[in-house]
Amino acid sequence: MIYLFIGEDNFSKDTKLKRLKEELLPRQTEQFNLDILYGQEINLKEFQERLLSLPFKAARRLVVVKNSQRLKEEIKKFLLSYARKPYPHIVLVLDIQRYSFKDEFTKRMSPLSHVIRFRESAKLDTFALSRAIESRKIHYCLNILQQILEKGEKPEQIVGGLRYVWDQDIRRPQETRKRLRLLLDCDIAIKTGRLKPQMALERLLTQLCCF
Repeated sequence: MIYLFIGEDNFSKDTKLKRLKEELLPRQTEQFNLDILYGQEINLKEFQERLLSLPFKAARRLVVVKNSQRLKEEIKKFLLSYARKPYPHIVLVLDIQRYSFKDEFTKRMSPLSHVIRFRESAKLDTFALSRAIESRKIHYCLNILQQILEKGEKPEQIVGGLRYVWDQDIRRPQETRKRLRLLLDCDIAIKTGRLKPQMALERLLTQLCCF
């Protein structure tokens, strides 16, 4: 049996893992039948050895791999083969923090596993900011902007991202033209030093939310 835990709600994951341990492992032998591994640390040989280990005075062993998105490529390749015929004495839990459509490993493992989804925090980027602008809630927009800047996003990247989003919007051409005009004014204010970058972006958001 293979479980795929996907999400960032570590409290709920730990609760589910605790239930699995209670169901599968006798308390007096739990320490001998439980392995907690970390994707960024383990190598293929060690991983295979853990799967081959037999249970001690129990029917099954539980192997948990945290941060499975950081497993080495050779282990991911092995797992895709292993998942088609997993060892009956092993319950394997692969813990992945966030699902990505670009992650081929997760996409290919999902049909071969019992997938359990947990809550994920919203990804804060320029696209999230553009969606927040639609809400016209200035405090919400400013909060997202602050978090994006704290993550290291450059003001010019934010301006470029918003321009990309609105260039694709053909539903409301008149409003889109107004937005792009304000965006150009913001870009000029930043590049000429007329306003500090964060101040220019905050003014832009205020103007956009007052449409």
